[in-house]
Amino acid sequence: MGVNHYRFRSVWEVAAPPEEVYEVLERAEEYPVWWPQVREVVRRDDRPAGAGGWSGTARVRSLLPYEVRLAVRLTHRDPAAGRLGIEMDGDLRGRASWRLVSPGGAWGGTRALFEQEVEARRPLLRLLAPPCRPLLTANHALMMRAGRRGLCRRLGERPGP
Repeated sequence: MGVNHYRFRSVWEVAAPPEEVYEVLERAEEYPVWWPQVREVVRRDDRPAGAGGWSGTARVRSLLPYEVRLAVRLTHRDPAAGRLGIEMDGDLRGRASWRLVSPGGAWGGTRALFEQEVEARRPLLRLLAPPCRPLLTANHALMMRAGRRGLCRRLGERPGP
């Protein structure tokens, strides 16, 4: 794995059932409403929300004063299995996916696993990767934490820590 290659993995515990969580996560164009670091998602096609195979663009910015621009394409959609997958290109090239499971028991909530594997492509990101890798990784972790909190609020829950 090169210095410009990143793998991220986050697990979000959410009190809502998997079907409700999936309904929110599959509507990427609404992420900016509840996920502060996702500044914009624009669909380039006219397929209805929830239809497979849509594509679009996204702008993302976390704590660091640097905006990431992406072309995004939905590559996998399986509501029954709780799975969503995308490919991205632009400032980052790679893929990301959600996998939702209900751990069972009395809790009845959802464990949402987010996995992302990308390569930094924008020249400034590539330049900063060697000395700033821990900072870039921490920036991503902060973004994911805020995303979990936003998702919980979107689902009408108290987000917790």
